[in-house]
Amino acid sequence: MSLHRRKSWLFASALLLAAPLPAQVGAGLRDAEREIRRLRASSNAAIARHDTAGIAAILAPNAVVVTSASAQIVGRETNARSFADHFRDRPDVTYERTPAEVRVFAPWRMASEQGRWTGSWTDADGKLSIGGLYFAKWRQLEGRWLVESETYVPDRCTGGRYCEVVP
Repeated sequence: MSLHRRKSWLFASALLLAAPLPAQVGAGLRDAEREIRRLRASSNAAIARHDTAGIAAILAPNAVVVTSASAQIVGRETNARSFADHFRDRPDVTYERTPAEVRVFAPWRMASEQGRWTGSWTDADGKLSIGGLYFAKWRQLEGRWLVESETYVPDRCTGGRYCEVVP
């Protein structure tokens, strides 16, 4: 290959690599992000209804949740049972996750979600409010986006003895 032809080939290759993503790829990423945000809203609504099946619907079979108290709950069904116990013990409990950012890595069909979470319930010594940051790892399995892991980190807790006990 001549030097001129090699330079032309390198220049053309550089242009192709520097070109923006095709519109359909960008649209696919936006669609995935919208779907993950929709699923998060659906999960929040399920928690508000105390609907454990709705909560479990977005979890992968082997999902791992690390709670604000550092408990590790492994598996979709185990997480559903944990929520059922929580709803039984704290009838007015609410939780909400508000995503600040969802980033999709399309080649591996994975996404990250991070944002803020809040929770509240009434204990014997009064109303409690807790919240902080969360991170979720999503994975597209058989065409469905599912949570593989969630981690909740508190940065505030007020209103009761619960907040005074270090996990």
